[in-house]
Amino acid sequence: HCHITFDLLSLVQYLGKWYEIQKLPAVFQKGECTTATYSLKSPGVVGVLNRELLADNTVIAITGYAKAKDPSEPAKLEVTFFEDSPPGNYWVLSTDYEGYSVVYGCTDILGTFHADFGWILSREPTLSEEKLEELYNVFTSNGINIDVMTVTDQSQELCADMPLWA
Repeated sequence: HCHITFDLLSLVQYLGKWYEIQKLPAVFQKGECTTATYSLKSPGVVGVLNRELLADNTVIAITGYAKAKDPSEPAKLEVTFFEDSPPGNYWVLSTDYEGYSVVYGCTDILGTFHADFGWILSREPTLSEEKLEELYNVFTSNGINIDVMTVTDQSQELCADMPLWA
């Protein structure tokens, strides 16, 4: 099930800040106002900074790095946040660099447990319904079920006071 189609990826164009618009629920994400910021650490290695606002108004910031396992497949990144845990898949299925990104990760553990992760990201805190419908098709055409996709709150009311330093 982890065999899907990709666009080519220019890492340099992909750098910068992305807002999470929708996601397939993941136990390691509990907050709102979620953003991901990517920076070039060294050739082929991207620094990752994920931030989210929790219900108690505290900000969680987590840092890691991403790199392509195979340089000939630059859209298939592996992300590491903790040195003692295996890297997670971060596969960019589609992006136009300036507006949207569709990201997928899947995990098969010992051939018995399968989990799908998916994110729709945007350079702005919102995306149009038309664009979202288009991006859903990127998932579904690859056989990924998005029935449980949830909306991330990026509203100005909630996110405007999120401390920048965290």
